[in-house]
Amino acid sequence: MLVYIVRHAAAVPCGEADWPDFDRPLTQTGKTRFSQFIKALATADFAPGIVATSPLVRCRQTAEILSRLVARRPPVVAREELGPASDLSGLTRWVARAAADCDQLAWVGHAPDVGHLAAALIGEGSSQIHFSKGAVAAILFDGLPARGEGRLRWLAMPRLLGC
Repeated sequence: MLVYIVRHAAAVPCGEADWPDFDRPLTQTGKTRFSQFIKALATADFAPGIVATSPLVRCRQTAEILSRLVARRPPVVAREELGPASDLSGLTRWVARAAADCDQLAWVGHAPDVGHLAAALIGEGSSQIHFSKGAVAAILFDGLPARGEGRLRWLAMPRLLGC
């Protein structure tokens, strides 16, 4: 299985009076850059069959852009396990129950959690991998995702592809 870990795209800054943290939306620039980035990745076999996302607005919007722009048009599923302070054990249990037949899936979450998730999946659970806004990592597993069992295939940021 191939798991893509995605940090949400650029959102309205934390602390703006009009937006409580849960409801902060993506900025127009964030939407545009992330859309360009996903279109570029989609030309290189980036095709998750399911997109799981934090329930927070900025992650849901990021997941919806991703779903709309890849070939499979995968369903978007909100998962509490991807909210702030992500729960890797809960995510892997959910995958085993609900997505075991999927060959590729995406998890959309927050920093620093996405960096911790990626590090734990490739075996360095005490480390952190830096994800810029909108970055995507591809982690390959021989079977279902499990702590320490993945191999990092790549980590790409929108700027890398000129987005």
